Amino acid sequence: MSVLTRIPQLVGADAPVPVTTGVVPYANFDYAASAPCLESVQEAVTRALPYYSSVHRGAGYASQVTTRAYEEARESVRSFLGGPQAVVFTRNTTDSFNLLARALPVPTSVVVFESEHHATQLPWRNAVRLPVPASPIEALRAAGEALRVCPQGPRLLVITAASNVTGELWPVQEFADLAHRHGARIAVDAAQLAPHRPLDARDLDYVALSGHKLYAPFGAGVLAGRADWLRAAAPYLKGGGASRNVGSGGSVEWAADAEQRHEAGTPNVLGAIALAAACETLTGWEDLIAEEERLLGRLREGLAQLPAVRELSLWGPEHPRVGIVSFTVEGRSARSVAEYLSAEHGIGVRDGKFCAHPLVRHLLGGEGGCEGADGTAVRASIGLGTTDEHIDRLIAALRTFTDAT
Repeated sequence: MSVLTRIPQLVGADAPVPVTTGVVPYANFDYAASAPCLESVQEAVTRALPYYSSVHRGAGYASQVTTRAYEEARESVRSFLGGPQAVVFTRNTTDSFNLLARALPVPTSVVVFESEHHATQLPWRNAVRLPVPASPIEALRAAGEALRVCPQGPRLLVITAASNVTGELWPVQEFADLAHRHGARIAVDAAQLAPHRPLDARDLDYVALSGHKLYAPFGAGVLAGRADWLRAAAPYLKGGGASRNVGSGGSVEWAADAEQRHEAGTPNVLGAIALAAACETLTGWEDLIAEEERLLGRLREGLAQLPAVRELSLWGPEHPRVGIVSFTVEGRSARSVAEYLSAEHGIGVRDGKFCAHPLVRHLLGGEGGCEGADGTAVRASIGLGTTDEHIDRLIAALRTFTDAT
């Protein structure tokens, strides 16, 4: 039985989907890619729409209402993250890290692991790329050594908070302490952590997350953290709003405020309002975490009973994780598994390399891909709409599939 008497409700949680035998309620196991919309988020956007207008500098009533809603959204996100100095609205986590990469002082040495999502691997110049670590202790040791030998000057350690492939949690506070001991800053990819755990960014220099993974699929993300590098950098996008004054001949005085400076053009107001509504809804973490861990345990126990299924893990089955499980099915491609689950049982999973190619190759046995028929895996991720029936349906479907092969 669920430990919760009330969980936040999702739009379309029981959406009917076609299968070969008729129609069934959808069993969504693809939360790690994009989460459905919370009903509270839909309601917040619906309330905002009648007064939707351009923000800032407008004297009209609708513009004033929308501007206030947009800035209140920023404060809600700031509170959700523990009060960072700057909260810049972006499109998503990828956009956030590209913004940060453009804002780094030149030269800045960046240390990043190859176990990261591409969003945190690819944007950097002067990056030291560390191999996939064998343990958290090894990760801390490797990061510390890399920071120690970096050239003098600004340094940035980039890590994930929770793996988008295995769900395993990284010791964020220990990495933050390590970076600061070496005079470096830390940037944390919280895209997979934020929907599952509370996040206090006060000891983090930068944190990025995406609304579409946080039950607010309206195209907004956030880069939050220290303001000094952001204030000193040229705007990520150049245009209206980012400029304080434009003179003749192309001379420009950019806005001094870090948030205004990097939000040129008309922003995604509804996306910001949606993201804030999700942040305000996600409370009562103790119960939410307990329920997730119960469901995750049920899922992993069921998968462990299937001899042809192998769960992927970076640091072992006992390492703490959020509600994400990736696995292979012996002798079958991940795509064939995903297509079968969808067509025959109305189950949505993700298949592929999850925008983390080096990590997936490592977990599957190296460049040769000795595990997995095509070097890919299946990912089942759970969220607020996951039920016991969904998990039992997935396990039963996989049992039927593997027995048939």
